[in-house]
Amino acid sequence: MSNKRREFLKLSGLAGIGIMGTGFTGLSQEEQEKVLFHSKRQHAQRFNMSGYAAPKLDRVRVGVIGLGMRGPGAVNRLSKIEGVEIKALCDLRPEMVDKVMKSLEGSGHTPATYSGSTYAWKKMVDRDDLDLVYIATPWQWHTPMAVYAMESGKHAASEVPIAISLEECWQLVETSERTKKHCMQLENCCYDFFELMTLNMARDGFFGDIIHGEGAYIHDLLELNFKKNTGYQDMWRLKENYRNGNIYPTHGLGPVCQIMNINRGDQMDYLTSLSSQDFHMKARAEELAAEDDFYASFATKQFRGNMNTTLVKTKKGKSIMIQHDVSSPRPYSRIHLISGTKGMARKWPVPGVSTGHGWMEADEIKALEEKYTPEIVKKVGEMAKKIGGHGGMDFMMDWRLVDCLRNGLPLDQDVYDAALWSAITPLSEWSVANRSNSIDIPDFTAGSWQTNQPVELTLKGGGTTGVNA
Repeated sequence: MSNKRREFLKLSGLAGIGIMGTGFTGLSQEEQEKVLFHSKRQHAQRFNMSGYAAPKLDRVRVGVIGLGMRGPGAVNRLSKIEGVEIKALCDLRPEMVDKVMKSLEGSGHTPATYSGSTYAWKKMVDRDDLDLVYIATPWQWHTPMAVYAMESGKHAASEVPIAISLEECWQLVETSERTKKHCMQLENCCYDFFELMTLNMARDGFFGDIIHGEGAYIHDLLELNFKKNTGYQDMWRLKENYRNGNIYPTHGLGPVCQIMNINRGDQMDYLTSLSSQDFHMKARAEELAAEDDFYASFATKQFRGNMNTTLVKTKKGKSIMIQHDVSSPRPYSRIHLISGTKGMARKWPVPGVSTGHGWMEADEIKALEEKYTPEIVKKVGEMAKKIGGHGGMDFMMDWRLVDCLRNGLPLDQDVYDAALWSAITPLSEWSVANRSNSIDIPDFTAGSWQTNQPVELTLKGGGTTGVNA
């Protein structure tokens, strides 16, 4: 292995997560010390990317990497947004590229294709006719691809989580600041209809001062994670569950952070995290191994506990609870609870709003929806539902990203959000491994959270992008 290759693996964080053949492991003593070191790391901000408006783009020329689970849907959505040119597609597997190319027939998009080798994506990113690299690959590749894209003069947008170690979080922040290229984590739940409405309500003071928020990813993926032919390529998502902490925090956390103005008026201070035992995953691996030798290696592994609960305290005294459970037989839930001095709202199991001891009646909720439905929903909400993507929130996210780039507007999610929300995973792992002791949360903004302006998720200065559906 060349020195250059070793250095790339070291910087990207891939060396410790299996690319060098060591496999996915829990936190070793060395890794625990790295987490502690990076949790206290001081950063001199080179350029503040919060509120940064890059030069506007009349056309947004996009290259998409990863055409397995999430990529094909993204390509379909992007193909319907005015001003987008899908210039290139990449996936390790040629058959996946061919399938997506076929889906684009008649759309007016004729992208170049890249496949067949582990680093084919680099050839795609090296093109000089791309403005945005859209990443929908397994998690371990998100940071290396985003960093390479920014270094190559492109904006980067990545599926969640965008980073799996604190080293990667810092690498993203430093690269975005140095290159002045956007680095957005594609947290689609920030564009869910109810979450957007509660953001509007919070901005209008409906909840008063926000006291507490809750978010979660509770989704029974037990059988999907163990599917060897129709599940995740090379069983990569199952392998992620060797890590014991909240390994997928951003769906529940993102909307709460925007409402609480985290990174923009308040900041996370420290967290503590606790996991239950694993009651399902190892047992399922052993059951499958008894029938199929393919699963024999998985039956020897230790998996994360069913339920992880992580608690965060903010600098201004607010609290956040985040939960993760993908192996228990429970109905899907992201919770999304916002509690303030004047009222509260919660989405799951059924949407509800309260300003006292009871829940508001249906007609009262209807009146709130009429008052607080955001501009983006009025603009493209119905179209988003038709085009799809988790009920429409995926399309609204992509449309909003393109509209901001075309109008030279700051993005709703910047690199500091990407780093902070993703940092919950390694920090929670450390806490779980240390009897739920608390650990400091890094300030990726280097103190600028005190003056950064809250997210203004309106159509002010934008909203000009059409839909070709």
